[in-house]
Amino acid sequence: MEEKVLNKSKNGMAMMVLLLLLYAAGITALVVGAITGLSESGPHSAAGIALFVVGVIYAALGWFPFCGLKVLRPQEALVLTLFGKYIGTLKEDGFYWVNPFCTALNPAAETKLKQSGDVDGAAGGLLQLSTSSANVGAQVNAGGSKKISLKIMTLNNSRQKINDCLGNPIEIGIAVMWRVTDTAKAVFNVDNYKEYLSLQCDSALRNIVRIYPYDVAENVDTTGDGQADEGSLRGSSELVAERIRGEIQSKVEKAGLEIMEARITYLAYAPEIAAAMLQRQQASAIIDARKMIVDGAVGMVEMALDRLSEKEVVTLDEERKAAMVSNLLVVLCGNRDAQPIVNSGSLY
Repeated sequence: MEEKVLNKSKNGMAMMVLLLLLYAAGITALVVGAITGLSESGPHSAAGIALFVVGVIYAALGWFPFCGLKVLRPQEALVLTLFGKYIGTLKEDGFYWVNPFCTALNPAAETKLKQSGDVDGAAGGLLQLSTSSANVGAQVNAGGSKKISLKIMTLNNSRQKINDCLGNPIEIGIAVMWRVTDTAKAVFNVDNYKEYLSLQCDSALRNIVRIYPYDVAENVDTTGDGQADEGSLRGSSELVAERIRGEIQSKVEKAGLEIMEARITYLAYAPEIAAAMLQRQQASAIIDARKMIVDGAVGMVEMALDRLSEKEVVTLDEERKAAMVSNLLVVLCGNRDAQPIVNSGSLY
């Protein structure tokens, strides 16, 4: 389905004035016909009755042409069909008059996802719905507008629990900035383009997240080149978000949607393993800190022995050197401050 943009003249104001004049003429004919038909006899009476009938018919049906008046604000579109056939889309803002038999079509008009542009807290009689896999709250409002918004909107999907490439359950949420670029595809190629987008966001999120570990892990290939790399959800969030955006875009192209940007808004281990993973991270941090302390302590002991030997401050045999190294390492690597013991006797 190809989009056809209608380049109609903005004749809404002129047509409204004309229709009002015609409606006023019809009411005038009704009144004049009623007066003439009741007060006079003969041909004048017959003409008055005919005028009265015409006035009544127009007064009863004269409102119908007003249905062809359409107002479009900036960044709005109207998809028009005539007896089931797509005739085109109005995209430019203005005041139009179209065939009153034309019907504006927007199957997603009554779908209100939890996204910018769809939140209407003042609307009454709203019914909460949720899609099967997206768990995205939706609201149905019977008075939804048939206009299609062309603005950039932000879809903030609910957090999902997904297993990463190591099988660890994590919770992740994304925000997707999108807009409608082809109104014909959005209306006719899918049943409801908003729900379709939400479901495709969930699917793309699962497809990409299962490729990455939460944190950097050994022997994990996240790029598909057959070589291990350091990609992770926590450390490569920009790359992951871009891959998610590309995955969603490939799925919603047929629906006439453009994905401007995707961003990870929430990322954490699932509650059932969060405590264990925190202990693991703490243990890893402690080990790294200990390695650094030991490396520094060995260097300091080596420097101390070299300086003592160079300055000839004291001459130590191998046994005394070993004792000195042991004492220095205990002092430098210990968790607590050392309590020195002063030897008042001889060293030998």
